Amino acid sequence: MASTADFKNGLCLEFNHDIMAIVDFQHVKPGKGPAFVRTKLKSLTTGKVLDKTFSAGEKVVTARVEKRPHQYIYNDDFGFHFMDTETFEQIPIEKKLIERSELLKEGQVVDILIHAETEKPLGVELPPFVELMVTYTEPGIKGDTATNTLKPATLETGAVVMVPLFVEQDILIKVDTRDGSYSERVK
Repeated sequence: MASTADFKNGLCLEFNHDIMAIVDFQHVKPGKGPAFVRTKLKSLTTGKVLDKTFSAGEKVVTARVEKRPHQYIYNDDFGFHFMDTETFEQIPIEKKLIERSELLKEGQVVDILIHAETEKPLGVELPPFVELMVTYTEPGIKGDTATNTLKPATLETGAVVMVPLFVEQDILIKVDTRDGSYSERVK
């Protein structure tokens, strides 16, 4: 059990027969009336975001969610397969539980969110940045650097990312997994 004073981003709650993570919260003390806490809760099972207001001091049930490192092995009709880096146990995870699954590279280590009581996987957290090779992109036109023009580039995982004109084929780039955008060239 926790109260609204214990709220912080990332805290997991059992709410409405679901496991929710606090994305954002704000303590509000209006001039008239009691204080309250405005929150944005994201369902770890469906990904939906819910706005909820709690009274100050209200008790909530916390959920024990653990992050365990797993290595991505391959994907097939049953989902994406990951191996626990400590026990070498393999688990399949559905594509809908993985944000930006097109940026997963074989052998990459990710954190899998697992509900501690039921041992059920809830989602996959990719690292903030991944390094991927550009397998195909149109050649840039020399001297066309006056504007921030972008062009599509196909990466080794099959994902398509918009990159600046100077990025060429067979170059390693860093991609932001939070929004799927180009970050920088890897030197």
